Formats: sequence, C-alpha cells, structure tokens
Amino acid sequence: MSFESLGLLPELLHAIADQGYTEPSPIQLKAIPPVLARQDIMGCAQTGTGKTAGFALPILQMLAPHQNTSPSPARHSIRALILTPTRELAAQVEESVRNYGKYLALRSTVVYGGVDINPQIKALRAGVEVLVATPGRLLDHVQQKTVNLTRVEILVLDEADRMLDMGFMPDIKRIIALLPTERQNLLFSATFSDEIKRLANQILRSPVSVEVARRNAPADLVTHQMYEVDADRKGALLTHLIKSRDMKQVLVFVRTKRDANRLMRELLRDGVAATAIHSDRTQGERTQALEDFKQGTVNVLVATDIAARGLDIELLPFVINYELPYAAEDYIHRIGRTGRAGSTGEAISLVCADEHRMLDDIERELKRKLERLPLPELASSRKSSGHGESRHAAPRHATGHKSSSAHKPASSHKPSSHSKPHPRPAAVPLPGGFDFSKPYEFKPTDTPAEAPAASHSAQHAKRGRPTAALLGGAAKKP
Repeated sequence: MSFESLGLLPELLHAIADQGYTEPSPIQLKAIPPVLARQDIMGCAQTGTGKTAGFALPILQMLAPHQNTSPSPARHSIRALILTPTRELAAQVEESVRNYGKYLALRSTVVYGGVDINPQIKALRAGVEVLVATPGRLLDHVQQKTVNLTRVEILVLDEADRMLDMGFMPDIKRIIALLPTERQNLLFSATFSDEIKRLANQILRSPVSVEVARRNAPADLVTHQMYEVDADRKGALLTHLIKSRDMKQVLVFVRTKRDANRLMRELLRDGVAATAIHSDRTQGERTQALEDFKQGTVNVLVATDIAARGLDIELLPFVINYELPYAAEDYIHRIGRTGRAGSTGEAISLVCADEHRMLDDIERELKRKLERLPLPELASSRKSSGHGESRHAAPRHATGHKSSSAHKPASSHKPSSHSKPHPRPAAVPLPGGFDFSKPYEFKPTDTPAEAPAASHSAQHAKRGRPTAALLGGAAKKP
C-alpha cells in the first residue's frame, strides 16, 4: 500500500515525499486510519518503526481545517498536545511535526526544561496549534499562566511506559485534569507493561489496539554479540574494537553519569574522538553532543539510559553495552537505536563476572543466546580509571590476578622498606617562642616567658576558663 491509499492530504503527501518515504510502515498502516476516524488508540510497535509519523500525520490532517495565516494568537489555539519523557525525544517529535506539516499553515513548538523559559513563553504567546512538551516544563508554563490547554482536542502520550518509569504519572494526571473531557487520546510506546495497560483503562475510551511486534521484541535486523572480559580490561577492549574495526559511529551505554564522564575521558586519552550525553549536562551541551555525533565530528557517543529511548540516529551501525543494564527491557531499548528503518546493526556487550545474572535475564527476554566472541589480544593492560573496580569487578582470586593487600590480616599492612614517608620540614618558631607544630597549651598572660614548665595537672588547674583567651579576649586580672 502507499500513503495515497490512506487518504492523506496532498500537502502531507508532498512533505512525505520530501522526507524520502514511499511506503508506510506497518504501524502507520494500522494506526493512521483509526486515528483519522477519531478513535482512541493504544499503539505498540518496536522502536524505529515509524511511530511518530503514525500519529503526527493524522493529527496534522485533522487540524488542517483550522489552518490560517492570521498573525493573531487567538486564531492559533493549542489543539494537539504531545507529551514525551525526555527533552531529546520532545525535540525530535516536534521536528517531525514541523517537517510533515511544512506545507500547511499550522504552527508547532516544543517546551522542555534545562533551557531558558522566555523564548518558549514568546512562542506560546504567538499561538500554536501543536504543542510538544515534557510534563515538568509544561506544568511550569501552567503555573506561570503562559499556556492555555482548554481547547486541546487530541492528547498523545508517547513512550508512556518510560514516563511511568521516570515517575511522571502524578504530573500527567495533573495535566489531564486541565484538559477538556471530550478529546481523543492516543497512547504510543515501544512496550506496554501491565501498569501502562491500567493507565490506558483510566484515560482511553474503547481504544483500538494496534500492535505490530511482540511485546519487548528486539529489532530483527540486529545481531547480538558479547565478549567475556574482566571489568578492568573493558576500556582496553572498547578502544581495540573501535580502532581495529574502524568504527566511525558507535553509541556506547553505561549505567551512571559518572561512568559516562570517566569513559569519555579515557577514550579521548586513547585518541578516540568521543563525547557524552547524560542528565547532568545542560540542554545546550546535550544538543551539541548529539549533533556532533550525528554529523560525524565525534565517533563515539557515551550515554546513560537517557539516550535509550526515542533517539533517532540515521543508519547507526553499532551499539556497545559497556555495562549491561539492570533491567532486560532496557537492553531492548538500547539496541533499538540501531537496526532502524530497514537497516542492519550490531549490538555488542562487554560482560564481566558480576554481570552474568543480568546477561541471563537478557537472554531469557530475547529467547536466544548472545553470540560469544573470542577475546582479542589486547596491547594495553591499562585499567579503566578504577571504573568498575569498586562496583562490579570480579574478585581477584576468581580471575587469577593477585593483589598486594588481598586476604592479608590487618597487622600485615606495613609500609615497605623502599617507600619511606617524606620527612616533614622542621617548624620555625615564631617570635615569642610559639610553635605551631606542637599542641596548643594555654598560658596566662602574666606568666613570665622564662618560667619553668609546670606539670600537666598543675597547668590544667591553672587554666580555669580559657575560652575568652582562645577567642582573642583578654585574660582576667587576678
């Protein structure tokens, strides 16, 4: 079938052709007709199958009767609200809406946190028909009374399961309470948990279920491979793979923001052009890192799971799990960044001893074993800046490596004969005989400097209340 067979407007067909698409994907074929029929949708499709166009195209068609070129903000009310869990996904969805609707006189904008709110306020006050937003920043605009949601006709929850995982449900319920009760509701996600199905039962009315892949299905065009490697050898293996295979574009996943920064620095030291993306970076830094990666300015993007959902990187060939995720479902989302839109991809995992339980969970989820690859001979034995040593490295006795301090009693920890401490420089007494290298002892101001030192008990008896003297006050006169 073609896009023409779906009954889309000529302006939309023109925009679709400009994007280079000729045939709709399965999710688009199944979702667009019921959305155009104004039915509620519960859509599930594996990542990279065109979910965004599945709801953006019919929304633009339904809003086309409201299009106008009037400069008046009153003629451009918000009629479609699209909520997403992350800033990057919000920006991508709004870009798709803008591209598909470029031959229509409809306005769209995006609002998310981490950037100056004032340009967003200006865009909202100018009037838009389609608003893409993250929940937190949208509620900021609601509080400042810079957004009016009373005329919303269509609500879209994109990656709804991710929003649930990130704790956005209270915010979403607050937003839903501000919307008209008579509206069309669309839930789209790569996966649907039982919790999401319960949410769907609360907000959807007689929804049409649209599913084109089994629950949590990985991309069929992705090969799954793994190396068993000690945690302190992962950095050397990663650099070897990138250089030996001449990887021009590879997305590397770690678990934490600190790990992302450390690994990025290690790769840069090894001569690999790399950058990092995680929630501690400003939105400008995140946007620049993603743009540099897409444009090929850097070869490696080190990311936390913030990049596991929604990022659309065209023809990305490699995803490497430097650390396995704790949840097998997150593995599906990570490797879904490759093998998109009919292209093939490779998912490579570096697995240390403490990650075998996570590996078992992933293989159960995939219903297959990851292909075990022989560990190549690594030229460097450099450790990954302690990365993984303290958290998930295999015990030393299990890997055959010896440690100078492992399994020794506390009494055996003595400095070696060749590692003597550096001698401290001799203290130079100040005028008056005060020596900062010795503990402070109070001496009454009327005690002659040449008086012989008293015993500890006698000094203690004479001290009285030294607080004032310590604070710079004068000693009491006898």
